[in-house]
Amino acid sequence: MTIMPAWVIDKYGSNDVLRFTKNASFPVINYPNEVIVKVHAAGLNPIDVSMRGGYGASTLSMQRDPLNIKQTGSEFPLILGREVSGVIMECGLDVKYFKEGDEVWAAVPPWKQGTLAEFVVLSGNEVSRKPKSLSHTEAAAIPYVAATAWSALVNTGGLTKEKSAKKRILILGGSGGVGTFAIQLLKAWGAHVTVTCSQNAERLVRGLGADHVVDYTAGPVEVPLGALERFDLILDNVGGATEHWALGLLKPWSGAKYITLVTPFLQNTDLLGIADGMLQTAATVATKALKHLSRGVHYRWGFFAPSGPALDDISDMVDAGQIRAVVEEQFTFSQVPQAFQKVEKGHARGKTVVQISREGCDS
Repeated sequence: MTIMPAWVIDKYGSNDVLRFTKNASFPVINYPNEVIVKVHAAGLNPIDVSMRGGYGASTLSMQRDPLNIKQTGSEFPLILGREVSGVIMECGLDVKYFKEGDEVWAAVPPWKQGTLAEFVVLSGNEVSRKPKSLSHTEAAAIPYVAATAWSALVNTGGLTKEKSAKKRILILGGSGGVGTFAIQLLKAWGAHVTVTCSQNAERLVRGLGADHVVDYTAGPVEVPLGALERFDLILDNVGGATEHWALGLLKPWSGAKYITLVTPFLQNTDLLGIADGMLQTAATVATKALKHLSRGVHYRWGFFAPSGPALDDISDMVDAGQIRAVVEEQFTFSQVPQAFQKVEKGHARGKTVVQISREGCDS
């Protein structure tokens, strides 16, 4: 087999750049720690819409081709999609923990070819065994948002199962993929969770365990939030003007952290080039961190980080009934452009998932 069906883009742009082909290059194991996964279902995220438009192109090109050997545009045809649930078809020689036929899930780093295809190649340390209690369609809704939330809350925020009890956490924008996952993770760890969302998402986030919900459509949320007890950690999925007031809601001089997932890092490098963009980014985050440190709170940027071991822990939590998949809408493989339109509209209530293989429909 040398070719496979996939959705690709040949240039960056709007939804009309998406093209279905039956002649995409079949993935190849280049390193002994890699596996090839037959994709049953793929989750879509806002980053897929951003990458379709060229977001992060220069940084991701450097990651794909650090020595700059290839020509500009060598990433095309590019396959999007950052989440997969499927079955291992082939293992590299050094892969010890998985075998052909294992059901797995994974979050795919943005510099790699994606999951809107029949097969995808991944590093063994990015893959984890799929929770037994979930179908492939449900499982594909979790890995990317889980890895993003885990990286922000655990790696950057310093939270753990043992250190979260009674901590007061605020999630700004709680009804999307990352928010719906973070609520469940934090509640399983014993935290008190406050969420902002629109009124018609309140039932969803309360059903996931949110203790307190503030409706952002009812007026400026900083007013009702300011009347509440201060927070130990804020996870910001909204960005923009929220930075100007959110840090004032943190407990001062107690190690409290504001972590935003809306960062200008890739935008800076797209506009200014790698070196200048990274300098601009470092200057920005250092300035903001220092400014807020003088007020006794920590300002941090959160980033997606792929992690098979983190997904192992999350898989156990799913099978223990502590975390469930929140799938808002499912699309077939032929409906990928419609799936992108759904994600692009925003106002998500959980995740959008594409069923790739027939098995993904019922397993």
